[in-house]
Amino acid sequence: MTGLLRTGFLAAVLGLCGLVAGLAGSLPAAAGCYEGLGCTDVNRFSQANLRQQSCDTLYFVRNSIYQEHGYCFKTARARAVLGNAGCYIHDAGAVPLNRNESANVAAIKQAENWLGCR
Repeated sequence: MTGLLRTGFLAAVLGLCGLVAGLAGSLPAAAGCYEGLGCTDVNRFSQANLRQQSCDTLYFVRNSIYQEHGYCFKTARARAVLGNAGCYIHDAGAVPLNRNESANVAAIKQAENWLGCR
């Protein structure tokens, strides 16, 4: 593990997807803060730090940004990792991300491409 921890979601980083799906709907919507990266809504993530993460971690962080705003996931993988409990936005383009969140999603996608994540 890379030291990237999110309070309440350590189980997901360790691959316990079923547990996280159950927790996702019971936690209040809040920005995720990650050790070594910062908080998704107020900090801009650096490529150097992102490229030190695993593909699974990057996937989790990127999609948790959308989950925090109520996005309903379409893929089985995202539903298994993050769940859809309490979701209400069905169009990813309609998710109201602030500038930092948008920049972080773009930076994570760039790091995922650089690392060859699928």
